[in-house]
Amino acid sequence: MTIKLLSASLVLLLAGCGATAQPPLYYYGDYPTTVYQFFKSDETSTAEQIEKMVLVIAKSTDNDQHVAPGVHAHLGMLYFESGNPTEGEFHFRQEKTLFPESSQFIDFLLAKHKG
Repeated sequence: MTIKLLSASLVLLLAGCGATAQPPLYYYGDYPTTVYQFFKSDETSTAEQIEKMVLVIAKSTDNDQHVAPGVHAHLGMLYFESGNPTEGEFHFRQEKTLFPESSQFIDFLLAKHKG
């Protein structure tokens, strides 16, 4: 009986190993690196960071994946910092549309930038 139970357990364990992994829910790309560079602020210009974030969004679309939470918000912040409030507001609103749970924080940021 013990051998049968052990054999069945081994079969189940090996069958679980053969299962394909789930693809990630969100596409992050260089987003974490870009946020790190933003806070260091001495290695990469704002324009270069904007380029990287635009690329993250484009690649998420190309890969048929959802862009990660915070990507549009960070890009919006970069646009505001670079003196382009129209694009900044657009990306803040995109963040709210994709992630409604961020609405209160995004509204706070929008009010801060408008004020």
